[in-house]
Amino acid sequence: MAHLKGGVMARVTVEDCLDHAENRFALVHAAAKRTKMLLKGALALVECKNREIVTALREIADGKVAIAEEEGEKKKRKKN
Repeated sequence: MAHLKGGVMARVTVEDCLDHAENRFALVHAAAKRTKMLLKGALALVECKNREIVTALREIADGKVAIAEEEGEKKKRKKN
């Protein structure tokens, strides 16, 4: 996890986020989707003064946003 600076996360890393995502593709998809939600006016789940993408990544890293498995991936797994 990134170091805390004054009680606020100083830097968010991909590794912090990957603890909550199955793979990088799922992480990018979830981050993009959450960013769009924030841009449309959704309330942030963490305190962050950065751009929406950073806020979305911090939410994911903190486990505040669940990353749902896509329907296509579920169907593929059922067939196997």
